[in-house]
Amino acid sequence: MSDFQLDRRLVRRHFGDAATTYEQHDALQREVQTHLLERLGFHPGTPQRVLDVGAGTGLGSALLKQRYPKAEVIALDLALPMLRAAKQHSSWLKPFSRVCAEASALPLPDHSIDVLYSNLCFQWIDDLPTLFGECMRVLKPGGLMVFSSFGPDTLMELRAAWAEADQQPHVSRFLDMHDVGDAMLASGLRDPVLDVFRYTLTYSEPRKLLEELQGLGATNADRTRERGLTGKSRYHRMLAAYEGMRVDGHIPATWEVVSAHAWGPPMGQPRRVDGGEIASFSVDKLRGSRR
Repeated sequence: MSDFQLDRRLVRRHFGDAATTYEQHDALQREVQTHLLERLGFHPGTPQRVLDVGAGTGLGSALLKQRYPKAEVIALDLALPMLRAAKQHSSWLKPFSRVCAEASALPLPDHSIDVLYSNLCFQWIDDLPTLFGECMRVLKPGGLMVFSSFGPDTLMELRAAWAEADQQPHVSRFLDMHDVGDAMLASGLRDPVLDVFRYTLTYSEPRKLLEELQGLGATNADRTRERGLTGKSRYHRMLAAYEGMRVDGHIPATWEVVSAHAWGPPMGQPRRVDGGEIASFSVDKLRGSRR
């Protein structure tokens, strides 16, 4: 598995700063959201509690509340300004709760969630064992998890353009489908199904893409990134290299999206931890005898 690490405080700050501009630039996020919501059709029942991890400005949470009007819907995000912006989508007729917390430390009881939903959030979490361990912990047995995440070919053109300018990391790295699938299985999540899709967005010039990334809060948060300002000469070399990739008059940007769903395991199903396996049971499920 990749050894890259993200600066969580910087991730929180970037998305907090983008709370007022996010919905001006989220066309791709809405497109992926549409397809991700279709996966909810796999859930056979009527959920009582639904969790939206990385809810951002709350558009997905509002759609979940529309789909499940009788369910408690919880919008969770690590950036408080995003949750403040989400209030506009929580109506008094169809309200949802807002919780500020990290996906790798969910403030929820064990086995309390029927549906766990997350659209383009998990790529900002570098500790997949902890992330999926938390997802498995809060899911009810048979509960459904659906999520999407960016894959490693995302922004490959921008990455290549920067490589022409210097050897520093300017674009965040993302894990591929195999790493994600392995982490899901190791956590104990049942019957994972993963798909990969590619989207190509086009821009009139490279600066428009950079403006969109900043407006989304999706800027580089790699711990190994270069500190300080990027020199003008390197910046212009990157722009010139990206211009060389222009196709039919447009600047392309590839987005690789991993979409997946899995199920909460039955009580007691073992999961891999530090080379071994553990299984957990509720105390009231244990039976014994005395002589």
